[in-house]
Amino acid sequence: MRHQRRYLPYLYLAPALLLFGGFLIYPLIRSVQFSLFSWDGLGASEFVGFDNYVELFTDEVLRAAFGHALVLIFFFSVLPLVLGLVVAAILNRAQVRGLGLFRTVVFLPQVLAMVVVAVAWRQIYAPDGSLNTALRALGLDALTRTWLGDYTWTLPAVGIVGTWVQTGLVTVLLLAGMGRVPRELFEAARLDGAGAIREFFAITLPSVRGEIAVALTLTIVAALKTFDLVYVTTGGGPGNSTTVPAYEVFQRAFREGAVGSAAAIAVALTAIIFVLNVIVNRIAEGREE
Repeated sequence: MRHQRRYLPYLYLAPALLLFGGFLIYPLIRSVQFSLFSWDGLGASEFVGFDNYVELFTDEVLRAAFGHALVLIFFFSVLPLVLGLVVAAILNRAQVRGLGLFRTVVFLPQVLAMVVVAVAWRQIYAPDGSLNTALRALGLDALTRTWLGDYTWTLPAVGIVGTWVQTGLVTVLLLAGMGRVPRELFEAARLDGAGAIREFFAITLPSVRGEIAVALTLTIVAALKTFDLVYVTTGGGPGNSTTVPAYEVFQRAFREGAVGSAAAIAVALTAIIFVLNVIVNRIAEGREE
């Protein structure tokens, strides 16, 4: 009887595990399998071993795509974290009225479909869009440019959209974490003469390490798997200046008929996301200890 009870929890978990395995683990295994072949998706396939993975290092376009993804991590993750910490700390310290409404407003970009966001920002960045119109109105005509057609500025322009989308999510997460900190700690620090900056580094920041780890995890994943934003705004251009791994997976699998190469990119991207998030969570757990 005791032996049967030991396995009872696994019976309850079995449906969820089957769904998880069927819709995530099995496709991942198949992707690894496809990555070892040269296949156009329709005809016969040819086993090429690790040639598709070697191509990740030798193909200049693929190297650039992964480099662009790392740049987007700054805009999707690092910059929103800095902005979110500042905004959340100010709001939490000042105890602003209507904080619930503010949380709803800043979280709205997360609710919108990324395609909708991309279309809206494409209009903002257009040569006659609202950004250039505002710059001209301020007498800053020299700063106007074709933001999504400039080799230098296109990738940062796409990144700024990611910053706009992710900052609200990070801010809400951090506000929730700061709201759990006992107010007595802040009052005691102020009685000891601690200013806003010292209070932030001594109390606020250590108290939200868990939320920071969650925010970094979510935003890093969003940065590395970006596809729809790039597809709608730039299509990877001008040239290959905004290509990212997820876009290259689509390009090679559905337009060039290189399914094996696309699968190798997808597997490598999955591995990078997994490793980066393990590192983030290990650092967060180590500091908490």
